[in-house]
Amino acid sequence: MTSVILEIRAGAGGDEAGLFAAELLRMYQKFAATQGWKSRILSTTTGGLGNIKQVTAEIAGVAGEQIFKLLKNESGVHRVQRVPKTEKSGRIHTSTVTVAILPKVSPTKAEINPKDLKIETFRASAPGGQHMQKSETAVRITHLPTGIVASCQDERSQKQNKIKAEEVLRSRLFQMMQKQKKSKVDELRREQIGTAGREEKIRTYNFPQNRVTDHRLGKSWHKLKDILDGDLDQLLST
Repeated sequence: MTSVILEIRAGAGGDEAGLFAAELLRMYQKFAATQGWKSRILSTTTGGLGNIKQVTAEIAGVAGEQIFKLLKNESGVHRVQRVPKTEKSGRIHTSTVTVAILPKVSPTKAEINPKDLKIETFRASAPGGQHMQKSETAVRITHLPTGIVASCQDERSQKQNKIKAEEVLRSRLFQMMQKQKKSKVDELRREQIGTAGREEKIRTYNFPQNRVTDHRLGKSWHKLKDILDGDLDQLLST
């Protein structure tokens, strides 16, 4: 089986950014379904009004499918311009959401010293905090040298959640290794991540003009609703 880790975080824009983060998650889930891939949530942090502060998901297909190759360029800051539902004056707001596509890597590519890990357990809950479980099955792992954290609460057992959290952590460390051009996890150093500012954009979703613009390609498409419904073929094949 081939799989990738999808991470979405609300950036600038408060609740509006969180609402758009939820829409982007739905977009990728719908696209995955059209490809015959399976997607599932590993961990999520929600806010009010149905918004998402942060979500980690896994997208999996059959062995040999080039999921990472197809989706890797989705990583970056996605900007949305629209009038929020809570805006009474009709003013257009600009918000940002960060997306990261991480390859799932084998333990040999990113060997982690168990002594460098802080492992915590907590009670998993459904989005919004409902149906809190009585047992602490959810797992949070912190890589102490870098401060990178990964968690999973989707699986039913603590053991399964620990395995999934380790996979996510390994993917994040591997990405950090590539970024810092290191060959070993032990060589990594703490590095400030992007601020998800409005200027760090790779794509803009302009609702008033029904337009999606990819700033790296310099191309626009006037079918915003279809794209948010998972029609990404044209954007990814360009």
